[in-house]
Amino acid sequence: MSSLSRELVFLILQFLDEEKFKETVHKLEQESGFLFNMKYFEDQVQAGEWEEVERYLSGFTKVEDNRYSMKIFFEIRKQKYLEALDRQDRAKAVDILVKDLKVFASFNEDLFKEITQLLTLENFRQNEQLSKYGDTKTARSIMLVELKKLIEANPLFRDKLTFPAFKASRLRTLINQSLNWQHQLCKNPRPNPDIKTLFTDHTCASSNGTRPPPPTNAPLAGPVPKSNVFPPLGGCGPFQPVVSPPPSAIAGWMSAANPSMPHGAVAAPPGLVQAPSSAAAFLKHARMPPGGPGIDYQTVDSEHLMKRLRTSQPDEVSFSGSSHTPNISSPDDLPKTAVRNLSQGSNVMSMDFHPQKQTVLLVGTNVGDISIWEVGSRERLALKNFKVWNISACSMPFQTTLVKDATISVNRCVWGPDGSILGVAFSKHIVQIYMYSQAGELRQHLEIDAHTGGVNDIAFAHPNKQLSIVTCGDDKTIKVWDAAMGHRQYTFEGHESAVYSLCPHYKENIQFIFSTAIDGKIKAWLYDSLGSRVDYDAPGLWCTTMAYSADGTRLFSCGTSKEGESHLVEWNESEGAIKRAYSGFRKRSLGVVQFDTTRNRFLAAGDEFQIKFWDMDNTSMLTSTEADGGLPASPRLRFNKEGSLLAVTTSDNGIKILANVDGQRLLRILETRAFDGARGFPEAVNVKPSVVGSLSPIPNVSTSISPIPIQQPMSLLASMESNRIADVKPRIIENSDKIKGWKFPDISDASQLKSLKLPDPLTPSKVLRLLYTNSGVAVLALGSNAMHKLWKWQRNERNPSGKSSSSNVPQLWQPTNGALMSNDISDVKVTEDPIACISLSKNDSYVMSASGGKVSLFNMMTFKVMTTFMPPPPAATYLAFHPQDNNIIAIGMEDSSIQIYNVRVDEVKTKLKGHQKRISGLAFSQSLNILVSSGADAQLFVWNIDAWEKKKSRPIQAPPGHPTPLVGETRVQFHNNQTHLLVSHESQIAIYDSQLECLCSWYPRDSLASPVSTTIYSCDGTLVYAGFCDGAVAIFDAESLALRCRISASAYISSFSSSTTSNPAFPVVIAAHPSDPNQFAVGMSDGAVHVMEPSESETKWGGGSTSQENGNASGGGLPANPSSSALNGSQPSETPSRPQKWRSRYLNLGRANPPLKMPMLLSSFPDLNLVIGRTFSSSGFRLFDSGVALGSGDRRKFCPVINASSSSSSYSNISSFPKDYSELLQQAKQATQMALNSNKQLMEIEFPTAGLESVPGDGEGGIEMTGSMMLMREFCDLLIAPEKAKRTRIFFPEANEATFARNSAFEGSSLKLDYLTKPSFFEDFGFVEKVNITDRVNPEDQLFLVAYPYFNVNEMLAVEQLYKQAVASNDSRKLVIFNGELDRIRSGYYPPFFYPKLAALTETFLPKMETVYYIHNFKGRNGGVLFRCYPGPWMVLRKVRNKYICVHEQETMPSLKQVALEILPSA
Repeated sequence: MSSLSRELVFLILQFLDEEKFKETVHKLEQESGFLFNMKYFEDQVQAGEWEEVERYLSGFTKVEDNRYSMKIFFEIRKQKYLEALDRQDRAKAVDILVKDLKVFASFNEDLFKEITQLLTLENFRQNEQLSKYGDTKTARSIMLVELKKLIEANPLFRDKLTFPAFKASRLRTLINQSLNWQHQLCKNPRPNPDIKTLFTDHTCASSNGTRPPPPTNAPLAGPVPKSNVFPPLGGCGPFQPVVSPPPSAIAGWMSAANPSMPHGAVAAPPGLVQAPSSAAAFLKHARMPPGGPGIDYQTVDSEHLMKRLRTSQPDEVSFSGSSHTPNISSPDDLPKTAVRNLSQGSNVMSMDFHPQKQTVLLVGTNVGDISIWEVGSRERLALKNFKVWNISACSMPFQTTLVKDATISVNRCVWGPDGSILGVAFSKHIVQIYMYSQAGELRQHLEIDAHTGGVNDIAFAHPNKQLSIVTCGDDKTIKVWDAAMGHRQYTFEGHESAVYSLCPHYKENIQFIFSTAIDGKIKAWLYDSLGSRVDYDAPGLWCTTMAYSADGTRLFSCGTSKEGESHLVEWNESEGAIKRAYSGFRKRSLGVVQFDTTRNRFLAAGDEFQIKFWDMDNTSMLTSTEADGGLPASPRLRFNKEGSLLAVTTSDNGIKILANVDGQRLLRILETRAFDGARGFPEAVNVKPSVVGSLSPIPNVSTSISPIPIQQPMSLLASMESNRIADVKPRIIENSDKIKGWKFPDISDASQLKSLKLPDPLTPSKVLRLLYTNSGVAVLALGSNAMHKLWKWQRNERNPSGKSSSSNVPQLWQPTNGALMSNDISDVKVTEDPIACISLSKNDSYVMSASGGKVSLFNMMTFKVMTTFMPPPPAATYLAFHPQDNNIIAIGMEDSSIQIYNVRVDEVKTKLKGHQKRISGLAFSQSLNILVSSGADAQLFVWNIDAWEKKKSRPIQAPPGHPTPLVGETRVQFHNNQTHLLVSHESQIAIYDSQLECLCSWYPRDSLASPVSTTIYSCDGTLVYAGFCDGAVAIFDAESLALRCRISASAYISSFSSSTTSNPAFPVVIAAHPSDPNQFAVGMSDGAVHVMEPSESETKWGGGSTSQENGNASGGGLPANPSSSALNGSQPSETPSRPQKWRSRYLNLGRANPPLKMPMLLSSFPDLNLVIGRTFSSSGFRLFDSGVALGSGDRRKFCPVINASSSSSSYSNISSFPKDYSELLQQAKQATQMALNSNKQLMEIEFPTAGLESVPGDGEGGIEMTGSMMLMREFCDLLIAPEKAKRTRIFFPEANEATFARNSAFEGSSLKLDYLTKPSFFEDFGFVEKVNITDRVNPEDQLFLVAYPYFNVNEMLAVEQLYKQAVASNDSRKLVIFNGELDRIRSGYYPPFFYPKLAALTETFLPKMETVYYIHNFKGRNGGVLFRCYPGPWMVLRKVRNKYICVHEQETMPSLKQVALEILPSA
């Protein structure tokens, strides 16, 4: 049922209720299932009307729907059963037992037996669990409390518990409006119409055949009818007038008005009144105001009305919106010359030029910063980092969102009409409004918690002749706010998807708003409460923005579809139809295309790494510019008001300013002028007096800047914009195979690159699979002998980050037990073509692989096999994890099938068949919801991952002259944008789209004539690395497959000579570094592994050193002007060109007023211990890296630098932040041992298991618990001596988990494994007590460890019971909770109303606990870590260049909310 039909049901419910049809109301509630009337439900329960209670419930849920529903029905039937027993009505009780309660026996037979036994008791209160049962009324009241909780928690009742808010008698109002409109359609309208029926359309019959004059001043209708009474239908019944703009207001899409038409009281059909004659056909299907019934007006009446509205006009009429003055601009007037580069430092998301000052640019970034630039002088006039001004005034959902993820981005920033005010819309909930003075000062004005979710656009408008703020958001609404006080004035609802963009405008003094949503709907709104006046589909049906030309007479829109097709069109306002569509976009745009207009003649859009221009009157592209290269795939852009400057975003977090001749002249004038150093605007040389004529729109009311693509929860859009770095295009392209300025396009000597052959004392074997760990500190290889080899880089002075590098030699790592990690190949036949597959967990803690035998799951810390599955035949040939559920794995098989396997339940869900030969590649696309497979048959298949059905298949294209069909292994990999697919075969490298259309391809030739052996994307998606069977490696541009660089085998293989052997070593597999796009590793056919990087003189493959602009590296992201550097809180920076060993670094640990202009190197301290952690004198010296002090005007305590590469800190009680899990477990062990020595009885250890920098939710479902189990085993081996193992008991959350641990991670351990709960359906309903956990505690038990007790609420309550009954009274016993996620309880995650016992733990249990080891990460612009290692203090750390800096410390634990919203933002 559509949303309008659903709203109609609510209108009918309101009418029935007002008319006192009570039974009918509840019948409709139940049958429609739209509204659950809790009051009615409570009344029926209290009255004991059990049949009606269940009948009413049946409209919303059934017993078997979910756990909540089952509990609801059980509670009701249990109460009915107990009441029958209480009345001694045994026959009725038996009937209830058999008919109503027996259904629950299938879930738990013991439950049914227990209930049945109540029949044998003289009084059921003799049962201990029911001994407190009181009278019937009290029992019903108690049950109602429980039922309300269950209903409110049941997702099936979501959005059904509250009646929508709208005015009384709304249905009557709509009927009156319809009658009023029908009266306007009358050929002979009477001043006092006679309404006799609602069954047919109203018409007025003229008594003498003449047409009476229409009323000019009086409204058509009388007073508003009473709320509960329809206006009389006979005689001269009054109509409810609709207060709306005159019929001349919003015609066609806002055409010119007929001055002779009087102002009536009723608006004509929204969007259709006063259209030109060409709109006749369109007007035959006029739209009613939303909420009213959809009436198809008769053609004759519609045409007659339009004739009546145009009586004073000739047939050919020129409207202001349909004809345009001749353009006198020339294409040479377009700004195409790059004249400025501004380094913003963060990804630019939105820009807007000042409406009066032509060279002042407002910029918003992806980390929430806003900047104001004077582009003429390259000076940053203002910078504001994101900060919530008043968190207490914000909604709880917003506060909760910030605590979970502090990441926030600017979605849109825009100037007000006169430039004295500006607005910023953020990706989460709020907008901030600043006042801007001529002195250049930004002053906080308003902070509005505007929308639930992201605020996607913001604009200024002038309804009712006062300045207002218009916003739209993910909550599908548009809201209008008073710009002076921030009061909400209007809320417009009607979109069915997140609202993407706004375009406020006005015509003939009528203010209106266009809005677009991500479902492609365009709507128009007047400033009233009557709903949208226009409802059209935008081309592409996805992300669309709209903008008027500068004179307000022409309307354009630009949008991109989900498939990447872009559409730039002009609209015919009269007909609401597309007037012209502009051509010139690539077939598949790589992002959402942004556009702008200028000079009432030109359009510009960012597409295909360039800026494209059109003449408004010509659909063909006029010209384009690459702006000297460096643009992203879909750059954002913004003209200044005069069109002489164009700001364009770059791929290196910067902005390019393009100018025409006038713009260049303007900038030269500004450069030669002397500024007084103040932060105000430059003088009025760049100001042109504004000319406002009769057609001129209010400045900045109709803006054409395009908002950024909406972030979460809009996951489809995020797929196109998630990684902007991946859109980088080479700077200057000469032809398809050569790039200008390459120093070494052909690398043949070892001096031309950095390469390292990894040491390997073991027997070499052909490397079949190779990958980097996700942390980038190790390389893992799988050989043809089924042996895994792991190389780890160590932290040291030369390599402080510990990341992999060709400059540092790693060690071939093995656990202390000397174990090797080998796959089971006992039943595998030896072949010349061995198969292997491998996949690594996100937290690097386990690896899954196979070498023709069973699939094995290995512990990466111990090399032990945790479990095996999927024995052959057939053998597994490829592994890929499901993107939404990492318990699901797609496994390619040797028999050409694909098995979808659930690891957790050890079950094959389905088998996909279609390939003819074995599977050689699998790739998931989360955004497209597909799996792409490839095989040795050279076929590609696309599978839908919801129903696991084949969508499409095709063979890869054969090169010219190559025999067909192709055969041989084919590999696939999705680009970061999740839409482009890299396909490689020995005959080619190709890029395909999701429809399996080949976008571009490359075939071996010339110096790269050997077959392709392997390919992979670089981590940022800008490069493709390829290996060849002659030993060569090539680097291609990922967009065009243009060859960027060739590395011959002689450059990295010592003593290589192809003539010495008929089978030279060649790369079998390539692995790309996870964070360095210019580092890769190759696994060779001779068993060697090489790591390669560009030479010291190069910064990237195929290019020279990064150019310097304004004293900054183009990618550095730091502004040249010291006044706007990191001292103002942006980023750390280095003093340039200092040869000294020590470097001074900025770090903004607090407010500095005034900010320092330049860093000041004062001295080096030989003894760091003397000064670290102290409060300095008034000079404010602070110690930074390597004993360097900086001058500051601030007095505060400074915390030390915590270097992850050092083993200890100079602060005696502070441990260094761990570099990996091995070091973490050692620290946790030492901290726990110290706490035990201090006789602490109750302890907590908490750290992330999905990676040291991960946050809750980053893990892989149930596998995250498995990783935690493995780490706990390692911790126990470190902490517990063998002789104490039998005195240690480990409790897992429930019995099945304990069994799983005993058979995997704890196999062979002498530790006692136990469980906290043994869930049963019976216990959940409260009829039996939970098993007393202390019954399983033995007298000799001394140490209890509890593993991750957070899966359900009963587990933590069982821990409290264990502590109270077995630990608290025995000083020799200790209890350690391992990764219990107790922050959920501390933060109020469990509402006390629903979980009173759990909430009580914050007062009774948690205060007794000592947190001995703790790590909690915070992501986002103000990211950091809350860290504690007993007995040290609690510290808030921030990572700066691979070192953790302490920005705050205290003795007690701060709340996560305090860290996220107070400490980190102010640090």
